[in-house]
Amino acid sequence: MGPEAQGIMLITAALLTFGLAVLYSASAIVAMNEGHPDTFYLVRQLTGVAAGLVVFAIGAKVDAERFRGWAWPLMWITIITMFATIVLPVSIAPRINGSKRFLIGSSFQPSEWGKLAVVIWVSMLIVKKGDGLRRLTKGLVPFLVVIGVLDVLAALEPDLSVAMLYTLLMALLLYVGGARMSHFVALGALAIPLLWTRIEKLQYALLRLSSFFNPGDAPARVSYQLQQSLVAVGSGRMFGVGFGEGRQQYGFLPYPYSDFIASNVGEEWGFLGIAAITLAFGAYALLGFRIARQARSPFLQLVAVGLTFTTVLTAYLHIGVVIGLLPTTGLTLPFVSYGRSNLVLSLFLTGMLVNIGSGKERVVPVNATDPLAVAA
Repeated sequence: MGPEAQGIMLITAALLTFGLAVLYSASAIVAMNEGHPDTFYLVRQLTGVAAGLVVFAIGAKVDAERFRGWAWPLMWITIITMFATIVLPVSIAPRINGSKRFLIGSSFQPSEWGKLAVVIWVSMLIVKKGDGLRRLTKGLVPFLVVIGVLDVLAALEPDLSVAMLYTLLMALLLYVGGARMSHFVALGALAIPLLWTRIEKLQYALLRLSSFFNPGDAPARVSYQLQQSLVAVGSGRMFGVGFGEGRQQYGFLPYPYSDFIASNVGEEWGFLGIAAITLAFGAYALLGFRIARQARSPFLQLVAVGLTFTTVLTAYLHIGVVIGLLPTTGLTLPFVSYGRSNLVLSLFLTGMLVNIGSGKERVVPVNATDPLAVAA
């Protein structure tokens, strides 16, 4: 492994260890109030860690270049499974907290793995199109159609946060791949009215936006979560109230162990805790983009950019929400929040980055014939 790959492994291990401690503190009281042992969520997360380490090893071992040939199968599997979560009965695709995002109980979330499919498929098609990417009809339109299908499926679950992330991933990779900025501006201007029409039909999305822009005038049921998060972060001040001493997990803050776990970090570990996580993901981004720059093919360069962007953007969106800089979303904090699908995916993405950042040499004895050498 190169130094960048080794660095990402160390950062991931530190975040994972810290995340398990934070998760226990944030979930123990909630678990007991639900009639479970205080370690209920921690033990379930540990099963995700075990599965995640397996897929991390697979991602680090399998040559990432192979995923180029698996781009379309991954995309079709994502579309089919996301469609299945919407149409299948609740016995197979349960409705949890008002959304249908899971299959087989709550063990598999297709939209999470859709992030990997978007990165692989978009990277593959960018390389395939080459200079044709700068043309509108044959260049950008195929990306918009396929990713648009995923966005619609995510919105029907509903999960606007994931739909937004899919679109941002596509836009970033297209920009890195050399698409014309003028096309983005024109398409963005056309898309805004359509997106606003769709958002107007989702009342909860409008209420979240109104609570962000006018927190004092928003209904209490909408702004309550953000207000309690700000109370938690503010009460932590510089050094925090101490591990396990936070008050918000006593029922004041909804989902303190998943969607708002950074609030627990801010309360118990203070500004220094939030800053440390922010810097850790910043270092992850720096190392990931260095791996992308040194990757051995254009496809792997794009994949490395996409994998890094997926993990780091999700983390910064989560942190931005809990401190009131962004409207409330349902994005978790990678390696820290409770959620086995996201944890396994994050470890797999990191394993792929490690693979891309690892140099490979072919060793041939001096007196032997190289079977891979091309005859002159």
